[in-house]
Amino acid sequence: MSVWDDLIGQEPLAHTLREAVAAARDRLSGGSGRGMTSAWLVTGPPGSGRSNAARAFAAALQCRDGGCGQCHDCHTALLGTHPNVTLVATDRLSIGVDSVRELVRSAALMPANGRWQVVVVEDADRLTEDSADALLKSLEEPSPRTVWMLCAPTAEDVLVTVRSRCRLLVLRTPSPPAITRMLVDRDGVPEVVAAFAARASQGHIGRARRLAHDEATRNRRREILRIPTSLIELGACMVAAANLHEVAQEEGQGVAATLDAKEVGDLEAIYGASARDGRARGYPGALSTLKKDQSKRRTRVVRDTIDGALIDLLSFYRDVLALQTGARTALVNDEVRADIDSLARRGSADSTLRRMEAVLKCREAIAANAAPLLALESMMLDLRV
Repeated sequence: MSVWDDLIGQEPLAHTLREAVAAARDRLSGGSGRGMTSAWLVTGPPGSGRSNAARAFAAALQCRDGGCGQCHDCHTALLGTHPNVTLVATDRLSIGVDSVRELVRSAALMPANGRWQVVVVEDADRLTEDSADALLKSLEEPSPRTVWMLCAPTAEDVLVTVRSRCRLLVLRTPSPPAITRMLVDRDGVPEVVAAFAARASQGHIGRARRLAHDEATRNRRREILRIPTSLIELGACMVAAANLHEVAQEEGQGVAATLDAKEVGDLEAIYGASARDGRARGYPGALSTLKKDQSKRRTRVVRDTIDGALIDLLSFYRDVLALQTGARTALVNDEVRADIDSLARRGSADSTLRRMEAVLKCREAIAANAAPLLALESMMLDLRV
């Protein structure tokens, strides 16, 4: 099993990266290395495997066999523990300039084993203008053995000054049959469950795995799909918005409960026994910074949870529109076909499009820092039957 096997449904992209690895090996041997680029921008819809592609490329560059998937270099590169591979995956709302400056400094170092220094930034769309400016010099004049792999949903999500200096790779949405086969062959999921998860995930591999393995995730999705037909009166709209917001808040608190205490404990261990009573020099400031970062992480988890629910709502209305227009396409939510059919008969294609626009407007508002509960309440009112 090679490192490329995790790129589900991305055969053309894998071929391009394999060619680049061959060119990189040629350059190490004194050749021209034509086809190898020092800065890449990997784009694709959420769950399509952007970070998997970047990690696979990083591993293949370190592997003497071009990505065998079995050697120590492959394993450590994929896990992010290889000394010459840096994985940057933020749980904050943005990547600050100080973090990027530190990355630029470490990327300029020669790799320990004489191969490549690879930096994978999994959320390049979260670079601020200042942090992008700090990165430009390294992209324009990279060190001879440095490779940058930036990942984002679309090229337009990255500042033009950054994307213009990168070679673009675009991932396609994996097909339901490809995801189904992966879940069956690699995760041992029964085919019926795998097919449902692949269809419901809409091409998001990580979400497909969660749906296939986690009953709570399936239950939450089921509750989301009940919302459209329940929005008959004002009270129902307010309740639906409050319930969705509450679930997202609980998700954020769940992440906090898992990670916050451990991070504080790790910080205390760094500063020593005097940290607990605040006597350790520098500890209060470090703790304050950590608390702010943890708050930002909870905010992001809440937003991401709400956004996932909104995507499920969009898929419901997409199915309604498909029935109303007579489109010959499989339903994403076939398990609630009765509800979809009922709503399709009670409205028109125009009304369904207006509801879809309301969901998209809510997504945009929350992304622009609107209060999530207020945005959800406004959307639910627009979705009334």
